Amino acid sequence: MVQSSGFGSGCHWCTEAVFQSLRGVMDVKQGFIASSPPHDSFSEAVAVTWDPALITFDDLIAVHLATHSSASHHKMRGKYRSAIYVHDAADGEAARRIIDMIAQQTDSDIVTEVFSFEAFKPSDTRFKDYYVRNRNGPFCEAYIEPKLALLRQRFAGLWLEDV
Repeated sequence: MVQSSGFGSGCHWCTEAVFQSLRGVMDVKQGFIASSPPHDSFSEAVAVTWDPALITFDDLIAVHLATHSSASHHKMRGKYRSAIYVHDAADGEAARRIIDMIAQQTDSDIVTEVFSFEAFKPSDTRFKDYYVRNRNGPFCEAYIEPKLALLRQRFAGLWLEDV
């Protein structure tokens, strides 16, 4: 049985590349996710489907928090909401528990919020698989590659070798 949630952080090009790099992730849809009011504006995010026998929700959240400014209320948070979008209350409770546990372990004030996953709009097709198609471009080298380097170092057991 597969599971799915949404993850919002910074640019969805970066977020897409991060989740595409993980063993057990079956699908990553880049786009915009909205929750219920007052968080019903669309924000850049990815919809992720994974096999829980190969990667856990805990691991996905740990990767998510480590690969963006999850402790910062920077000025672009409206467009780049730090969030986990869930489809049911049980996943919401699990996500909050995991965030709290990681905040305590890292002594961080994590700003990532948990919202209901209400609507998804895909990105323009020219941006899909952005890192795969542009890995040597300046944006990928400056922003995506450092996140992937962090993944290779801190989450080596979750990393897909062929990415």
